[in-house]
Amino acid sequence: MIQSIQDCVTLANGVRMPWLGFGTYRLEEGQQAYTAVRTALEVGYRSVDTAAMYGNEVSVGRAIRESGIPREEIFLATKVWNSDQGYENTLRAFDASRKRLGLDVIDLYLIHWPAVPDLLLDTWRALEKLHHDGKARAIGVCNCHVHHLKEILAHCEIKPMVDQVEFHPYLGQAELRAFCPEEGIQMEAWAPLMKGAGMRVPETAEIGRRHGKTPAQVLIRWVLQHAVVAIPKSAHKDRIIENSQVFDFELTAEEMAILDGLDRGQRSGPNPDALWI
Repeated sequence: MIQSIQDCVTLANGVRMPWLGFGTYRLEEGQQAYTAVRTALEVGYRSVDTAAMYGNEVSVGRAIRESGIPREEIFLATKVWNSDQGYENTLRAFDASRKRLGLDVIDLYLIHWPAVPDLLLDTWRALEKLHHDGKARAIGVCNCHVHHLKEILAHCEIKPMVDQVEFHPYLGQAELRAFCPEEGIQMEAWAPLMKGAGMRVPETAEIGRRHGKTPAQVLIRWVLQHAVVAIPKSAHKDRIIENSQVFDFELTAEEMAILDGLDRGQRSGPNPDALWI
C-alpha cells in the first residue's frame, strides 16, 4: 500500500518519482500558477508536472526556486510540444523550457503527443541525448498507445520510462496497463478526476461515503491502487489539500471492481491517433 505523499516509484533507470504529483494544466502564468505550486509544495507534494504548451513554466520554476525546499527533493516534469518535434527542434525546445523554468536539470522530459509520426523517432533520439548528457534525469512520452510504444521500442537505445496518458474509471486503458509493466514503463494518469466529471459519478460518491472521503479522493486512490502515478490539478487551496489526503484509506477489491466496471472507453481529451499537425 502506498502510505504517504512522500512515497515514490522507482523508474527503470533507478530515478525515484513520487506516486502523487501536482498537475498545472490550465493554471495561468503569473500569480495563479505561482500560488498553486507554492501551495502544493507547502502541503507536501514533491512532484510538479508542467509543459511548454501550458505557458506557465516561468511561474512554475519561480515557485520551485522560491519554495525553500532543496531542489533535489522536488521532481519536475515538462514536455516538448508538437510543433517543436524533430531532433534539433527538440533540443532547442528543451533549452528554452529550461531557461523559462530557471532550472539546470529537468527530472522528467516527455514527448507531449505522438502527433507527428514522421518525427517521433527523431524526437525520441533527442530525448536520449538529453538523458545521456545529464540534462534530463528521466525521459518518456505522453498519450502513446501500445503501437506508438512498440515503434519506439523497436528503434530506441533507451526505453521510455514513463507514459503519461488519460486514465480514469471511464477510460480504463487495459491494454496499456498490461503492456507497460512488461516493458518497464511507468504509467501516469492525467485527468484522474475526469476534468471534474468524476464528482458526478454515483459510484464514486457512494464509495466515498463508506470511507468518509470525497469522490475526488476515491478516484485518486483508485488510480494509485492500479500502480499508476496520479497528477491531479487544482487552483484552489482546499482542493489541493483534499487531493493529497488519500493515504489513510484503501479501496477494497470489490470497490476497485465496481470502478473498473465503469470503463466505457470515454475520453475527455483527443484520441492520440486522431491528433495530427
